[in-house]
Amino acid sequence: MAADNLAKARWWAIRRAQNRKPATYRCPLCGAHLPALSEHMLIVPEGDSSRRRHAHSECVLAARKAGRLPTRDEWERSTGRRPPSLRERVARLLRRQ
Repeated sequence: MAADNLAKARWWAIRRAQNRKPATYRCPLCGAHLPALSEHMLIVPEGDSSRRRHAHSECVLAARKAGRLPTRDEWERSTGRRPPSLRERVARLLRRQ
């Protein structure tokens, strides 16, 4: 994922990655190799799991600090939108199925 593609996402879901598969990824933030068995994070643009990427924890923390990886709640607050209620979130999930 190129840096320009990172900027296109309005918000990100971010979590620690737990991968036991012996694979090597490339961090989309710094471009360096990332062994799957090392401590790292999974970043998902706008909740689209088909576009998820593995990234170094240090790179994610630095990008968050710089404001480049806002969470959904941060993005909604910045746009003046109220976060959806639990009922609205459940209804949205049920419509997807």
